[in-house]
Amino acid sequence: MNLNKSVQVGSLTIANNLPFTLIAGPCQIESLEHALKTAQRLKEICEEQHIGLIYKSSFDKANRTSIKTQRGLGMEQGLEILNEVKVKLGLPILTDIHLPEQCDKVALVADILQIPAFLCRQTDLLIAAAQTNKVINVKKGQFLAPWDMRNVADKIASSGNEKILLCDRGTSFGYNTLVSDMRGLPIMAQTGYPVVFDATHSVQQPGGMGNSSGGQREFVSYLAKAAMAVGVAALFVETHEDPDNAPSDGPNMIKLDDLPALLHKLVQIDRITKEF
Repeated sequence: MNLNKSVQVGSLTIANNLPFTLIAGPCQIESLEHALKTAQRLKEICEEQHIGLIYKSSFDKANRTSIKTQRGLGMEQGLEILNEVKVKLGLPILTDIHLPEQCDKVALVADILQIPAFLCRQTDLLIAAAQTNKVINVKKGQFLAPWDMRNVADKIASSGNEKILLCDRGTSFGYNTLVSDMRGLPIMAQTGYPVVFDATHSVQQPGGMGNSSGGQREFVSYLAKAAMAVGVAALFVETHEDPDNAPSDGPNMIKLDDLPALLHKLVQIDRITKEF
């Protein structure tokens, strides 16, 4: 078995033994202006530090805690905005899908289709996503052991698509709490597929604020550095210029202005871990 499979996303090559790629953007698409401004700043930050960038944002947050919280702009408007980011800034795009019937349409714009953690065992969704022949980033369910992700990957690969990324976003630990077990990263890497660590959702407190999720963004940098020390192919970070006033996941998003200093440290750790 090839333990260092690589996945190509545009000009980027993602693999567990290569310099890490950054997947970053705001949790929810807010407007064209906001998306372009955020993506442009992220592009500048990553170019300065020679980091490959994939822009991430969601058109629909279908798993919000409460019916009262904002879900997003919807698929049609959201995809139009993501396509503008892709065309104007030349960035690969990642966005979530929730239903099998969304896959083909989203694949017209997105380079990576993301399977949310709660849906990682939904066979019909996994196969529909795989059949687009796009890269699939599947998040490990908070309820799954890391070795269970082999079965998830096998479902996707059964359609002939092995362009798979396996993403850890923490594991349920009592009520409203997640814990990150860094052993899970090398365990998932034993599948050979590139492993992604989601540093921001890992500090989320699901439903922790009653009608919405809480979070502890002060711990994002610690977990990100720990993941780099273990070794990952990509880091997933949600970011916003004003997280406290973002429409979703504000408590666990990192401030955009804080990102450059963190990435500088992560690049250094990545080099030591992978012995570049």
